Amino acid sequence: MLFTVSLTANGKVINTSDFITEIKEYDISDLWTADKIKIENEKEIDKSEPLGYIGDSYQRFYIHFISAIKNPNNKLQYFIYGKTKVKENVCTFQGTITIIESRTYDETDFPDIKQGYVKGSYEFFEDSDQSGTGVFKGTFQSEFYIDKSGVIAYDALMFGADGYKNNQFEGTWISYLSGKSKKCNWGEYRIPDSYELDRGAGEFFPNPTYSDFGWLNYELAWLYDINNPGTKEARLKEKEEWWK
Repeated sequence: MLFTVSLTANGKVINTSDFITEIKEYDISDLWTADKIKIENEKEIDKSEPLGYIGDSYQRFYIHFISAIKNPNNKLQYFIYGKTKVKENVCTFQGTITIIESRTYDETDFPDIKQGYVKGSYEFFEDSDQSGTGVFKGTFQSEFYIDKSGVIAYDALMFGADGYKNNQFEGTWISYLSGKSKKCNWGEYRIPDSYELDRGAGEFFPNPTYSDFGWLNYELAWLYDINNPGTKEARLKEKEEWWK
């Protein structure tokens, strides 16, 4: 039996239906590892790297999922391998993403396309032999769509809309050495629970108060015209594949 739940978005009631049984039969690893995504009118673009922060000072936090492999013994779990970066400290990690809930929207703006989301938990362990490492724990939500051929993909169909976001991860990082925890959130195109940091309306705009905590290069790269001195170099730095 499918149960319908109503969600509220921008004052509009959106009905959803349970999809947890069906999502088990899909491999959704590309939601987290795809290099390219399709936006409006089937145009394909490079997917931006996640934006993130760690700690009360909103220090810029980088994370990249190198691989995601579906657990053959648990259809709702994926093994994750990747790297993190804070300032110039790069660490490897491995762990799991576990799906707890999946739903599809009963109505969409796109004929012949089913849109929905998965929610769940994650636990990532950095290599304890490396410097400044710990464990990440928290919850996430990722949006997907299924086309008329039955193929599941990263949902960027509303990419041009104000406030667009996907792959929202919210939780904490706990130091192996001290046992102390810090808030650590990240996401694609926006960051969850980042109201003090993110002063943008339609898109992410870092608060200049936190420029010295890793956001200065981002500002120079994306908040100025390409002809601004230093902007071209800043954009190249933003696109560096630091995890390789």
